[in-house]
Amino acid sequence: MPVDEIKPTRAGLLIVRRRLALAERVHRLLSMKLDGMMLELVRLTDEAAEERRALEEKYAGAREMAAVAAMMEGATGVLLAALSVEAEPSYTAGHRNIFGVRLPALEPVMVRKTLDQRGYGILGTSSVIDDAADAYEDLLEAIIVTAEREGGVKHLLDDIEKTRRRVNALEFKIIPELTDTRRLIEDRRDEMERQEWTRLRRIKKIKAKRGSGL
Repeated sequence: MPVDEIKPTRAGLLIVRRRLALAERVHRLLSMKLDGMMLELVRLTDEAAEERRALEEKYAGAREMAAVAAMMEGATGVLLAALSVEAEPSYTAGHRNIFGVRLPALEPVMVRKTLDQRGYGILGTSSVIDDAADAYEDLLEAIIVTAEREGGVKHLLDDIEKTRRRVNALEFKIIPELTDTRRLIEDRRDEMERQEWTRLRRIKKIKAKRGSGL
């Protein structure tokens, strides 16, 4: 029932009071959720920035190791070693729940490999190939971790904006409207009670005059 259709009766007043109590309770809970999400956002943002810096360092290191391997083994040797790997690196995507928000949880799959899993053998290559492979495996893990952190930041930002809109709607529209409606109904009921009391008093006086006339 819309607020403007509620009648100034005792039942209508109870409806408004219940709605107002519910709106205030939801406002408190959403405000607490918003505060918690803001703290989590700060933490995730710091972690994402740190992971991004680490990612850039590992990228530079991997490029350097690849250049060394190409210089020692030749570009063809590096390419053949890379093509020898059969199991492609991947990841599994899950979710974790933070304040009711589903944040991405990424788990590397076949990123770290043993020498046997790399497939190129240890006799036909030098250690620089292994060093380059290690560096790029580190880089891939850093990419997955960074993607998880930055994805979490994006999800949190979206939900923070939605929650903030709901909090503002409750605080500046719904609760004030319900408060005004409650006040109007209470004032209207007080006026009706005064009118009823005046009417009863007038009836009592009339009856008293009639009784004294008899």
